[in-house]
Amino acid sequence: MSGKNYTKVSEFVLLGFGNLHGFNVLFFVVFLIIFVFTITGNLLIIVLVSITPALQTPMYYFLSHLSFSDLLISTNILPNILGSLLFGKEIITYCGCITQFYFFSASTVTECFLLSIMSYDRYLAICNPLRYSTIMSMMFCVNLSVWPWLFSFTSNLLIVLPISDFDFCADNVIDHFYCDLSPLQKLSCSNTFLVELEVLVFSLPIFIFPCGFITVTYIYIFHTIFSILSPTDKQKAFSTCSSHLLVVGLFYGTLIAKYMIPSKGHSLVINKISSVLHTVCTPLFNPIIYSLRNQDIRGSIMSAVTQPGGVAHPRLDDVTSRASTSL
Repeated sequence: MSGKNYTKVSEFVLLGFGNLHGFNVLFFVVFLIIFVFTITGNLLIIVLVSITPALQTPMYYFLSHLSFSDLLISTNILPNILGSLLFGKEIITYCGCITQFYFFSASTVTECFLLSIMSYDRYLAICNPLRYSTIMSMMFCVNLSVWPWLFSFTSNLLIVLPISDFDFCADNVIDHFYCDLSPLQKLSCSNTFLVELEVLVFSLPIFIFPCGFITVTYIYIFHTIFSILSPTDKQKAFSTCSSHLLVVGLFYGTLIAKYMIPSKGHSLVINKISSVLHTVCTPLFNPIIYSLRNQDIRGSIMSAVTQPGGVAHPRLDDVTSRASTSL
């Protein structure tokens, strides 16, 4: 490789969705509305959990972290989509591209672990309710929420740092709307085998293990629910985990469609659509699912609208005992 000449790449061109045959403005308005609703919905959940006593439970505490992760993904990706729709393409610096990939991948990994933590919370609330308040103490909840962020943003450096040392040939055009690993590998003139190996090795603890953990916890949850004799109690128990189960299905469904289904023979359009489902639809639908299916959140929204003003902040461990009926 030393005998070849390379042009130092200082920026990348994101083609986005390309020419939409005159519908760019329409799609720009649609994605702008989605962006506003996504930011508003996730911020609303974070604020409500912070100020509403009825929502001061472990499940909602973890939900606020999930909403913050969705905010990071939305503010990281959607501005590029809006720019490419408005101007036909989006220019992003080399450092900006690497930084965008880092925050996107780290936020995605964080969500994987947060969803598995939330499934463990539901498992304790349904399968072991008598010990729930003892196990899910405030300190334990804080530790459970902090470690996913630390692990995700630290472990992703092992992948991002080698990518930052890639040599790129003169071509700097990315036919996508954000900087992802696959298009960066295709543009690189370097040997990407090490990065591919790291991604393969890290995929087991980062994606497979949380997914398997969630599956096992819900096997125990459903076994417990189906053993309940009273139909009313059975319906009440199922309602405590239905919203989380929908969010898990949406997240892993779009993640599998984006990264785990073989892309050979798939068009770039299909790849972009699956990316939109994962990076745009998931952060939008998460707060909608919890808001529409959750009486506590709907009630908190109505209280905030009809009775504006500050609310006292109770300690998390003072209210963990309400968690088994909070969703």
